[in-house]
Amino acid sequence: MKIVALAGGVGGAKLVDGLAQVLHPKDLTVIVNTGDDFHHWGLKICPDLDTVCYTLAGLANPETGWGRRDETWKVLSEISQLKGEDWFKIGDRDLATHIERTERIAAGKRLSEITNSFCQAWGIAISVLPMTDEPVTTIVKTQEQGDLAFQDYFVHQLCEPKVKGFKFAGVEFSRPSPGVLEAITEADAVVFCPSNPWVSLDPILSVPGITPAVKKTKIVAAVTPIIAGATIKGPAAKMFLELGIEPSAFAVAQHYEGMLTHFILDALDQDLEIRIAGLGMNTMVTNTVMKSTDDRHKLAADVLNFIQRTA
Repeated sequence: MKIVALAGGVGGAKLVDGLAQVLHPKDLTVIVNTGDDFHHWGLKICPDLDTVCYTLAGLANPETGWGRRDETWKVLSEISQLKGEDWFKIGDRDLATHIERTERIAAGKRLSEITNSFCQAWGIAISVLPMTDEPVTTIVKTQEQGDLAFQDYFVHQLCEPKVKGFKFAGVEFSRPSPGVLEAITEADAVVFCPSNPWVSLDPILSVPGITPAVKKTKIVAAVTPIIAGATIKGPAAKMFLELGIEPSAFAVAQHYEGMLTHFILDALDQDLEIRIAGLGMNTMVTNTVMKSTDDRHKLAADVLNFIQRTA
């Protein structure tokens, strides 16, 4: 069974890791959000792409889910002492990734080419594709501070400003990176990982050509990122609330109505299953919290079994 997973952030990376444990490498392609990419210290930073790759390679910091395990912080410490920009925490091991990526982009390489090369170096067997090679910038529209680039809102401002909406600057000029549309067309199912709908998955779906391709897929399944009205990590629930939508698994399902055929919700939200099924989706209730590697494996197996059982 060929699966395409759309992912961004720590939750998405965890499910992708679970899927990689269950599926043959040739049967899994991951399309990763690059809307939160930005430049810092003169370097090209790809937070979601790196989180997914570090997780798949077993290099991610197990405590935070992002960054590198066994990290050191000498460069950041020196920059702080010099009163430089230190609000975005880049460790020494992580820094090497950004330096090399920036060098290769300056030499004319595409982001998708660089990502493939890094995956080979890190021993990642599955296909990991950025959503596009063109620059797309997620902008968070806030009540207090106007438009903020995503990392400014998310890291620098700690998600404190109230959200009014989002836009993806440059997306209309972007194209899916090589292999993206082909992977979706050949897939038996597309899986939306438990990532933030607004700022992790919507940027991917906004790249011209991706949503129409997804809609042609026989099975499109989503795993909820919201459990009992809250998120494990990140501001998704806060964003729903500030946009006037009660945060819930039902709200997530409704966000994708007309696209999803299958929806996976947590056991804590079992009472929402009938409402979600009323949107025309096949539903499954299971444990969606991934605290361990075994949890990732089990959820991935549950999702795949559900898809196969109801195909």
